[in-house]
Amino acid sequence: MGLDQPPVVRVSVPREGRAEKLPLRQWPMTVPAVEHVVRRGLDLAPGVTFLVGENGSGKSTIVEAVAEAYGLSPEGGTRNSHHSTRVTESPLGAALTLQRGLGAGRWGFFLRAETMHGWYTHQEQYGGPSLHEMSHGESFLEVLRTRFSSPGFYCLDEPEAALSFSSTLGLIAVLHDLARRGGQVLCATHSPVLAAMPGARILEVGPWGLRPTTWEDLELVEHWRAYLADPGRYLRHVLD
Repeated sequence: MGLDQPPVVRVSVPREGRAEKLPLRQWPMTVPAVEHVVRRGLDLAPGVTFLVGENGSGKSTIVEAVAEAYGLSPEGGTRNSHHSTRVTESPLGAALTLQRGLGAGRWGFFLRAETMHGWYTHQEQYGGPSLHEMSHGESFLEVLRTRFSSPGFYCLDEPEAALSFSSTLGLIAVLHDLARRGGQVLCATHSPVLAAMPGARILEVGPWGLRPTTWEDLELVEHWRAYLADPGRYLRHVLD
């Protein structure tokens, strides 16, 4: 093997002790995508991998667990800046084993949209910039500018939540540059704009577990195209 592997080559759960750590009839094993990862493992390619699926499909649970297994704070941040406001993470992270890439560095960052407010406060305690004084979108862009600047492993959970259309395009540029410099990204998203990033690997998350697909074949893209072509077709069912 060469020495240019990505930070994480494979994610898996050892058979030993699996049933005790992750009982079959309890969450998160009741989520097909989580069961898929536990039973089959997940190979991570270099560059950018998107997990795309509906709310409750398990994509965020998987990203959070991989981030935790890598040593990142489950509520966002780096390996060296752990903080916690309320423990809500699943037991999956503690059960996962990561196969690390040979020659890869250890730097990483977890951008978790729903808990970034707490991470901003944590950073201020250590003399970091006052991100609370920026708009929601501006603070995200500042984090992208200052924390996504070197090769490493980056987990993102719905980063488009705070971003406008144009800012999402800016995020694509950041991820493209990051991958070109040897960074690896695992990202859960609802955004058809973000998922259209050239060269990214797409895994669609749903009742089937995880399946590789293309942007054109995503159910998400199909629905957005149909909605934008005829909003009334959807809204008359919602508003009746």
